[in-house]
Amino acid sequence: MDEKIEQLSRLLKESKYTVVFTGAGMSTESNLPDFRSAQGLWSKFDPYKLATTEAMRNNREEFKEFYSLRMKDLLKTEPHQGHYLLADWEQKGVIQSIITQNVDGFHQRAGSEKVAELHGTLRHSHCHRCGAIHSNEAFLSGDDQCNCGGLLRPSVVLFGESLPDEELEMAQLETDRAEVFIVLGSSLQVSPANYYPSLAKRNGAKLVIVNMEETPLDGRADLLIHHRKIGEVLKEVVI
Repeated sequence: MDEKIEQLSRLLKESKYTVVFTGAGMSTESNLPDFRSAQGLWSKFDPYKLATTEAMRNNREEFKEFYSLRMKDLLKTEPHQGHYLLADWEQKGVIQSIITQNVDGFHQRAGSEKVAELHGTLRHSHCHRCGAIHSNEAFLSGDDQCNCGGLLRPSVVLFGESLPDEELEMAQLETDRAEVFIVLGSSLQVSPANYYPSLAKRNGAKLVIVNMEETPLDGRADLLIHHRKIGEVLKEVVI
């Protein structure tokens, strides 16, 4: 067994409370388009103009085109083996929770139950006025008004909106409890992505970072695994 995989296996076995933090790299292994790469969604759309409440109201057609494309991409993709392994580990008590930047819902589709979605979800829509939950079918079909007259929108956090209090509270509590904190597929470039692993480390947790590229927090990590797919790494772990 690879020395780093062996170390990760040992950390998981010894930890009484392990929290996993996932970013875009977790989703791209399911062939879901990312944002910032040369082929990413931001090369075709300007999110600062479209992923806003102003665009939702005043640039409705382009707003709907952008999010309809993202919803349809979800229908064509599936969770990968890494998602299923994390769900299995949760059921076995190897990990206790997941904090994610991703909005694809792949963790839940794979069977994970204790998931804090910091940026909301694309799994459903809701009314911007009354908050009623709707399926994405209505948004995609063009019948995008609620019974109250409000506009339907994806249940993701748009630019300028606050992150959901309930999810932030859960993420904070889970980070505070972590003995091992594992980052999977996040560049850790922005807040709050870089806040939680930093907090876990300050609290005395062991910090593990698995990411294709280097991150600003690499120097603080107890274990680094670069240039490897997350699903392959998790598959090699022995628990």
